[in-house]
Amino acid sequence: MAANNNSDPILDEGGGGGVKHEAAGEAGEGKGGGGGAAAAAATQAPAAMLPRSGSRPQLDLSGAAIHGNLEDRNPTILLPNQSDDISHLALDIGGSLIKLVYFSRHAEHSSEDKRKLSTKRRLGMLNGGRRSYPVLGGRLHFVKFETGKLSECLDFISSKQLHRGGVDSPSWRSGAQPDNIVIKATGGGAFKYADLFKERLGVSLEKEDEMDCLVAGANFLLKSIRHEAFTHMDGQKEYVQIDQNDLFPFLLVNVGSGVSIIKVDGHGKFQRVSGTNVGGGTYWGLGRLMTKCKSFDELLELSQRGDNSTIDMLVGDIYGGLDYSKIGLSASTIASSFGKTISDDKELSDYRPEDISLSLLRMISYNIGQISYLNALRYGLKRIFFGGFFIRGHAYTMDTISFAVNFWSKGEAKAMFLRHEGFLGALGAFMSYEKHGLDDLRIHHLVERFPMGAPYISWMEKFVQKGTQITAPVPVGFPVTTGMGGFERPTAKGDILRSDASAALNVGVLHLVPTLDVFPLLEDPKMYEPNTIDLDLNEYKYWFKVLSDHLSDLVDKAVASEGGTDDAKRRGDAFAHAFSAHLARLMEEPAAYGKFGLANLLELREECLREFQFVDAYVSIKQRENEASLAVLPDLLMELDSMNEEARLLALIEGVLAANIFDWGSRACIDDFDMFKKRMLADKKGQPYKRALLFVDNSGADVVLGMIPLARELLRNGTEVVLVANSLPALNDVTANELPGIVAEAAKHCGILRKAAEAGGLIFDAMAGIQDDLKDEPVSVPLMVVENGCGSPCIDFRQVSSELAAAAKDADLLILEGMGRSLHTNLNARFKCDTLKLAMVKNQRLAEKLFNGNIYDCICKFEPVHLT
Repeated sequence: MAANNNSDPILDEGGGGGVKHEAAGEAGEGKGGGGGAAAAAATQAPAAMLPRSGSRPQLDLSGAAIHGNLEDRNPTILLPNQSDDISHLALDIGGSLIKLVYFSRHAEHSSEDKRKLSTKRRLGMLNGGRRSYPVLGGRLHFVKFETGKLSECLDFISSKQLHRGGVDSPSWRSGAQPDNIVIKATGGGAFKYADLFKERLGVSLEKEDEMDCLVAGANFLLKSIRHEAFTHMDGQKEYVQIDQNDLFPFLLVNVGSGVSIIKVDGHGKFQRVSGTNVGGGTYWGLGRLMTKCKSFDELLELSQRGDNSTIDMLVGDIYGGLDYSKIGLSASTIASSFGKTISDDKELSDYRPEDISLSLLRMISYNIGQISYLNALRYGLKRIFFGGFFIRGHAYTMDTISFAVNFWSKGEAKAMFLRHEGFLGALGAFMSYEKHGLDDLRIHHLVERFPMGAPYISWMEKFVQKGTQITAPVPVGFPVTTGMGGFERPTAKGDILRSDASAALNVGVLHLVPTLDVFPLLEDPKMYEPNTIDLDLNEYKYWFKVLSDHLSDLVDKAVASEGGTDDAKRRGDAFAHAFSAHLARLMEEPAAYGKFGLANLLELREECLREFQFVDAYVSIKQRENEASLAVLPDLLMELDSMNEEARLLALIEGVLAANIFDWGSRACIDDFDMFKKRMLADKKGQPYKRALLFVDNSGADVVLGMIPLARELLRNGTEVVLVANSLPALNDVTANELPGIVAEAAKHCGILRKAAEAGGLIFDAMAGIQDDLKDEPVSVPLMVVENGCGSPCIDFRQVSSELAAAAKDADLLILEGMGRSLHTNLNARFKCDTLKLAMVKNQRLAEKLFNGNIYDCICKFEPVHLT
């Protein structure tokens, strides 16, 4: 059987929990930390708290679900039992920045089709067998504005009608104007600007305590986001997964205009134990006076080109260029910040602004790190989490803080940073809404998607307007260090600072999906890692070249899928620029979007396509291939039926691999066929598998002439078969919505498939006599279709659809087919049941790296449960 020539010739992947981000706002440049007055003062109960009235609109989330197109540019969810409007917007209004967290939902209800209802009924999902999650579903967006540009912030809220539940809310569509709108807010500006919000938007700000919100936001992120926390030492970022049973206690250091140090003992249990008035406001204030910079980011940019040794007195200056090794100080360690200016006969104008900025940054960052460690030592804490917009993902700042903590603790304590560092307060305020259900969320319910949008204009519009002039902001080169001491002169040159606007690229939209579960058949979910290959720099360079070289062909297919219209060409051009910009961003900092493997890189491409409204770039190709494959299916089935059982099983596996591994000259890198044959034909004769989950891959020959015949053989042996397909299109992968139609066409040529499809609810015309309660269920074992919860070429079993999780309950055989699902991901994954992994290696580098093999080599890897 020939390989599918119209699939991605290099990658040929399939599906895994697509991830899309939105830029966290580019309305203006921030001016410092946003900690407000409370940063350096003891926690005080907020004054003039609005009463919690029982008549306030309440959020009823029962039955909440995302419906329609999951990738709408202004996505909404349906709240079917919600009668009152409620605002899903919260603010943290600091002295320097306003941070917004807002929720978007889908408005239209899409009823379940018969196939889904039948499958869910059979799997026990409609009979109380599954938990009903009263959890807010949709998207959490993160946006910021300068406090000095409050008017722009108010315009943004008004344009999206965020204070009224969004432009898709029932009241907005009906023209009704709800009274007494209340939105949550924290920070000093919640008091200072309350009257302005009332005047401009007609809303009341319900003030939430600043410290309460900071802690609530940090706890939520550390509990719910997989790659939220990371360390940053010597220019290297490493993500840390926190054990939920070992999270508390920890120290939370919020670096805003000032610094608050909070000991967190649990959810809602904390105390502010210290603080300092030397923070982001200090750096910006002194820097503004000494350098004439007009923004915080301009000051940071100067530091990238600075040499602090011209201003700071170093250990080497005191000891004749030598280290003070007895106490572990290198010659480059700062002995006295600004110390050299004492003896220099110079005026302020004689010093380079770049050097002043770097010296200031080092002085304040070292001070924050040391004070934080001393407080951690005071309470015996080893983990210190730093947040606040002073840090804003800035490599030198994080390295300096980390160096101080590491040095003074002799390596026993760790400085850790948070990707959503600046939004802790706003997120905590959002969580304070009653009945939002966020407390029930688990790590597998949240998917962070890559940044694509901006507050005012979409990425599409930006790239179309600017064309090739737009490039993704990139970080500076990493600093180099010497021993235990401070930093050498930064190696970065030019204006390539990852400024605050681009640091926003690190913050994604959080998709809240209560229908995602951990796959119950994972042998050890805590040890599971989907990616087979970690992307080091060389791997990044190789795969980025592959994706870049393939880009023009993909754009052509995407434009053709939309009829080749001028609008499609415009969007295709925008997609190409945007995706190239993301690749450039990741080349400069591979960990910019969290822990990143090849599967994530492929997800990024699919999400970027959907962002530019290419719903299914391969739709016409898939239809053509399906029709051609279905035309030859009857002859294939007739040929298979003429074989004995052993020969038929071999032919079926060869068909799935889309190549004859013995006659083609390709070898089997992993060949466990005999072991699988023994299990199927000899070990348990008369005791077939109870239920098999077949994870299908490509449309056309792969599914029609490969996986469906294999499914038919299992059905013939009395095994229930569940075909598992993508929820959303990715490359030419078949989707769960397309699969029932393909099965129905295939069933026209085969009685086994027809009876099984009827029993599984895939063919309804022949089911008129079957009662809804399935009491008159046919004798035939069912053939069912479920979606995997994914929309990209690979699969992450930590986040699958609840439908798939339910189907796995009684499964004792998994078959993973295709490069994406069994090579790029899950090659090394272990499961609680027998597993067969089938793939042809369609990439030479991958064949060499994984198996020391060649392109078109195959794997047939069988892992019986008793051996794992």
